[in-house]
Amino acid sequence: MKRIKLITYIFALSLIVLSYGCLNSCTQARPNYIENICLIFKQYPEWYWDAQAVQKRWGLPISTLMAIIYQESHFNATAKPPRTKLLWIIPWKRPTSAYGYSQAVDHTWKSYKTANGHTFVSRDAFGDAADFIGWYAYQAHQRAGISRRNAYAIYLAYHEGIGGYMRGTYRSKPWLMDVARNVQRRANVYRSQLLRCQASLPKKSWWKMW
Repeated sequence: MKRIKLITYIFALSLIVLSYGCLNSCTQARPNYIENICLIFKQYPEWYWDAQAVQKRWGLPISTLMAIIYQESHFNATAKPPRTKLLWIIPWKRPTSAYGYSQAVDHTWKSYKTANGHTFVSRDAFGDAADFIGWYAYQAHQRAGISRRNAYAIYLAYHEGIGGYMRGTYRSKPWLMDVARNVQRRANVYRSQLLRCQASLPKKSWWKMW
């Protein structure tokens, strides 16, 4: 009897692992119209529900979350930094380990997993990547006093690290401040769009809340 229970347990565990692998290997295609948050959420309603969960858990506005993802990966699940060139011609190493929707690097992603007790999460799963950004914004709010509605400052801390932001490392990088302003503008556009369409977006079915 004990042997049968053990075999059943191993079989069930294998199914869970295989299912998780399938979910994360079958990444979703980039949305057709990434300039419009309403069309993104109408194409992928589950992204809207994930973004709502991030806002509820971490206090990060949906528009700011989506503006950061737009900037970091343009909603490409498997995005990576372009390779550097050896002798200006030969493709070489990538400059960082950034990957996925959030472009989280290995070390920070590991910190996120440890802090939240997560095991089966992936940077190419939208919900996981969105939760990571919400978590990071919350850390920036707690440690540096940044308002989570301030997309400009949140992005600077996201790029430079919270410690780097507090030291003002971004001040010597005018190009980065320009990028952060673009993120703020994108967040403003997304917010206006969302206000117009939010009432018409699909509601999460009750059985999917479990």
